[in-house]
Amino acid sequence: MTAHPSIARPRVIHGALRVALLAAVAASLPACNAMQRVADIGSAPELSKIQDPHAQPGYQPVSLPMPTPLPTERNPNSLWRNGSKAFFKDQRASKVGDLLTVDIQINDQAQLNNESKRSRDNSDKAGLPAFLGFQTKALKSVLPDDVSADSLVDLSSTTSNNGKGSVNRKEQIALKVAALVTQSLPNGNMVIQGRQEVRVNYEVRDLIITGVIRPEDITAQNTISYEKVAEARISYGGRGQITDVQQPRYGQQLFDIIMPF
Repeated sequence: MTAHPSIARPRVIHGALRVALLAAVAASLPACNAMQRVADIGSAPELSKIQDPHAQPGYQPVSLPMPTPLPTERNPNSLWRNGSKAFFKDQRASKVGDLLTVDIQINDQAQLNNESKRSRDNSDKAGLPAFLGFQTKALKSVLPDDVSADSLVDLSSTTSNNGKGSVNRKEQIALKVAALVTQSLPNGNMVIQGRQEVRVNYEVRDLIITGVIRPEDITAQNTISYEKVAEARISYGGRGQITDVQQPRYGQQLFDIIMPF
């Protein structure tokens, strides 16, 4: 049973409209960015504005396991307060809004070498030279005349695999960036966030660091080393004409995503 042409035609048109709509939506995704890039031709990349991290889209306060807070007891006629971490007040970062310097000295190196080999050789032979004197008649009734009873089956197989892998990676970063205390946790630890942008000609370099620190790890110079930053997220990259040339085109990126092979 076939559909009437008047019924099949609207279905085909409806399917074509859906395909066209999907294609238009897919094309509009990079179009907005492309139009902005066209508008910025001849201009230096814009620097990001300083904004409150709490007001950024997707911002979520850090929530970590905390110890049970101890009640503060005040002793009369005493300069010392229970729970205090220092006798004299210093100028190190200790509350939301304070600044401190994060010293980033990354010098990592990793080398891995793997090699595996496997080989296998199999050979099987089978024949029927004698079977109560009936082997000749049995072969002639079933198999062609030129088949020999001594070599009915002769099988052989050979397998060989050889794999090698090597990784040689070296990363080195030496930077310092000022970070802002954005949150104070109940146990005294602090959440920091720092961002630095440097524009040279038509290229902007971004340095971003976030994490959780302890006040005890801050030095007298109000600095802290990056290896003492828990849950550290360090990003160092760039944007501009040089970075844009190093990236593949939109069509190539789309092809790499949807191509299954």
